[in-house]
This record gives sequence, structure tokens and C-alpha cells, in this order.
Amino acid sequence: MKDFQTILLTKENTIATITLNRPDAANGISPTSAKELAEAALICDNDTSIRCVILTGNGRFFCAGGDLKSMAASDDPKRTLKGMADDLHKATSQFARMEKPIIVAVNGMAAGAGFSIAVAGDFVIAAQSAKFTMAYTAAGLSPDGSSTYYLPRLIGIRRAMELMITNRRLTAQEALDWNLVNQVVADDQVMSTAKGFAQQLVSGPVDAYGVVKKLLLCSFDNSLETQMELEGRAISERAISANGQEGIQAFLEKRKPNFS
Repeated sequence: MKDFQTILLTKENTIATITLNRPDAANGISPTSAKELAEAALICDNDTSIRCVILTGNGRFFCAGGDLKSMAASDDPKRTLKGMADDLHKATSQFARMEKPIIVAVNGMAAGAGFSIAVAGDFVIAAQSAKFTMAYTAAGLSPDGSSTYYLPRLIGIRRAMELMITNRRLTAQEALDWNLVNQVVADDQVMSTAKGFAQQLVSGPVDAYGVVKKLLLCSFDNSLETQMELEGRAISERAISANGQEGIQAFLEKRKPNFS
């Protein structure tokens, strides 16, 4: 779709795949890769032919976190790191706000920003050998990449605090038990499982998926009545949409819907 230096962006039919592609650097997030990830997210969001996005890593690592070498080599590390965080956060926000579901296929170690990127996915499929660790405070740093938002919502304050302060390393099975991933599969089945799941999703009503994402994203900030009002408005809008009409008609006719 477009040539990048540090990531690969490909499309097969209606499924886009973003691959972190710095295997010799454990797919660490550099200023360039953060910027390119944000650009790839924007491309996927705006390309109406894409109905699902898979995010994974090339090589043994999913992502070992921020590239500390690039930070140390910078003449202005504060500015460099803030720029990296801003670009990473643009990508994360784009993924969260787009209608299309994001499947993260964690093929190996997810540390630091890699951990943050992984758990921000809509669905997370982990290799059996994958490991998860926050790692930030081990380098005297604090978390970024949305982890202080998502982790307390996924696992609660107590466990989020433990991961961030102690840098406890979780196995893939522990990550599943802690509700951080949806599924653990054999190492050689991570991408095939992600692609198979993506194929299921692309035949569905992507516009309705987007509403689900939007409602869930704001649910912790709203009162019960505010959230129910948003639900009421959303479902009534869906009912008169093309996919809503098709879904209702298919149900009445006892056939499989053909969503656009």
C-alpha cells in the first residue's frame, strides 16, 4: 500500500496488516516508527475498502518498547521522547476511534510501549511463548501508549499498579487469566488465527462495530442515564441504516444478512 522504513503495511482483500518491522532492534519504537505507525493508522481509518486491521511484529519480538538508544543519542531527549509519545498516541487514538476492529497478534515479547500497544487492541491474540511486561520503571521512566488508561479498566488499579511498579513479567496464559488477551494459540498459529478471525469480522456490519467501540470507550466517564441515552440514540440510528435494515430483514426472512 505504501513503503515505510520501519513498518510494513499490506492489504489482502478487505483486511489490512500493519507489521512492526525492526526485527534487529526487537521492533522497538523509534521516532520514525512512531510517526509511521500514526500514518499507517490514518491510512487504514480513511481507506473505505478496509474492514479490519491486524497489527503484529516481525521476528521473535512483538515490540520490546521504546528504542532507548535513539533517546540516549538525542541532543534533546525530552523533546524527542515527547514527539515519539505524541505520534504513538495519535496511532492509538486512531485505532480506538476508527470503526474497523483492530486485532493485535502478539507474536513474541510485548514490553513497555509494546505492552501498551497490545492491550489497546480491540481483540488480542497471543502466541503461547509471548511474554508481557511494563518495563518502564526499570529504566526510570513512566508508562505511555495508553496503558494507564486501559490497564485499570481491564484488570483494576491493584494489578495495574503491580505491573507498572514491579515490572512483573506475565506469561501468555497469565495474560489470558488476567483478561489482557482474548486467546492464546501455538506460536505458529498466531497469524493464521488472527486472519481467520478477521475474515469473520469483515463479513459483519463494520459501522455497527464502530458504534460498539464508541459506546464502550466513553462508558466509564458517563452516568447510567447519559450512557443509556447514547445507547438509545445509537440503536435507533442503526435501525434506519442500510446495514440495520438488512439485518432486521434477514432475521425476519430467516437468512444470513449481507452487510455492506
